[in-house]
Amino acid sequence: MSEQKPRTMSSKELSVQLRDRIVSRHRSGEGYQKNSAALKIPKNTVASIILKWKKVGITKTLPRAGFPAKLSNRGRRALFREVTKNPMVCLTELQSSYVEMGEPSRRTTISAALHQSGLYGRVARQKPLLSKRYMTAHLEFAKGHLKDSDQEKQDSLV
Repeated sequence: MSEQKPRTMSSKELSVQLRDRIVSRHRSGEGYQKNSAALKIPKNTVASIILKWKKVGITKTLPRAGFPAKLSNRGRRALFREVTKNPMVCLTELQSSYVEMGEPSRRTTISAALHQSGLYGRVARQKPLLSKRYMTAHLEFAKGHLKDSDQEKQDSLV
């Protein structure tokens, strides 16, 4: 007959009753090693449960502080790198590259993340249309007003 190894706990959350039992055994003076062997739970798990109980005073798992972030830190850094490398990239291109990375997200989420990083969309100033008609009209205007600046100087001297 082959000897079976004791089944260890998988990486699932332990029940509140089991955590309370670990704490009550610890309070009665039982050590981590004995506690671990008796309940067939890894010693590190027993230690972390007791440490949390000493620190917080309860064994129940509390809800997280806020809403989970849409973008991971890794994805946020990659986004920042891509935008600093190419500032003229548009949000739809960023969104498609983000989907390729395996983290689908909305354009507004990406925009908000960039704003938090201090990156905003900039629009270049429009240059005047330098057509022939525009240049001749501009030249005529300038010639017509050449005397204006001379007259202003004479008026200021008087």
